[in-house]
Amino acid sequence: MVDNKLLICENIVKHFPVQTAFSNKAVVHAVDDVSFFVNKGETLGIVGESGCGKTTLGRTILRLHEPTSGRIVYDGNVIYDKKKNIHPDMYEFRRRMQIIFQDPSASLDPRMTVHEIVSEALEIHGLYKKNRRQRVNELLRKVGLNEEHSNRYPHEFSGGQQQRIGIARALAVEPEFIVCDEPISALDVSIQAQIVNMLQDMQGEFGLTYLFIAHDLSVVKHISDRIGVMYLGKMVELVDANRLYENPLHPYTKSLLSAIPLPDPKLTRSLSRIKLKGEIPSAINPPTGCRFHERCPYATEICKKEVPEFRELEPGHFVSCHNIGGF
Repeated sequence: MVDNKLLICENIVKHFPVQTAFSNKAVVHAVDDVSFFVNKGETLGIVGESGCGKTTLGRTILRLHEPTSGRIVYDGNVIYDKKKNIHPDMYEFRRRMQIIFQDPSASLDPRMTVHEIVSEALEIHGLYKKNRRQRVNELLRKVGLNEEHSNRYPHEFSGGQQQRIGIARALAVEPEFIVCDEPISALDVSIQAQIVNMLQDMQGEFGLTYLFIAHDLSVVKHISDRIGVMYLGKMVELVDANRLYENPLHPYTKSLLSAIPLPDPKLTRSLSRIKLKGEIPSAINPPTGCRFHERCPYATEICKKEVPEFRELEPGHFVSCHNIGGF
């Protein structure tokens, strides 16, 4: 069987040091012991509440944040390994791995024209030296803009147009893998579908692989082949998109899916929503055992003491819970 894995992440940890009133050595447990892989040409969706570590995970994979520990393998190349002290220069991988940021207005330099923004990476990597302007114009047309826009500044565009510029910038160096960090959350609903459809079209045209980070479960289902669910820095479930919606196994996943609004009000009222008790615990001082046990309606004593193993319960269906089948 041919190994089709483009990205492999093993036991990824990212902690941020913080100073509190009680300690100078406290850390934010942003990502804790997360493992998964992404196949070539697929879209892996990552979902979860705000603050669960989705964005940090995406940036850590690209080493925009240096991992605290773990191992990252990209297309057979180890780009980070804490134990073996492997952390090579990322220059040669930057062209192959790109990111689309969440807030387009904050990720575009207001002092640069669109042409300068899109062509910056081309200049850094020494690409298209003789026909750089032609390449930029081609990219703008690909994302639904035109050549006249190349001499304008970011503030002259709407949010949707700014995100299209960000997508053109990510595509400029012909990458293989793109982290889409909530690329539609800052946009109007009317624009979101256009951007998602454009990303799908480009994936088919250029053979791209996506890590698609979002909190809108309906959007993630639409675009993703597989979906990973995160809670407080941990991956709690990972499975094919359709199977996640048809047969969720983790209590947190079930509660998320029960909160999806349906277009039929009568059907919405007939369904029972799983309401979680309490608030999300602090990432500085996360609970012992299972991170979810304080809010889980099915928690038992073992949940409070032991961290559940992230294991494959069914072929391709990974889950982290002590009491699967007990609820």
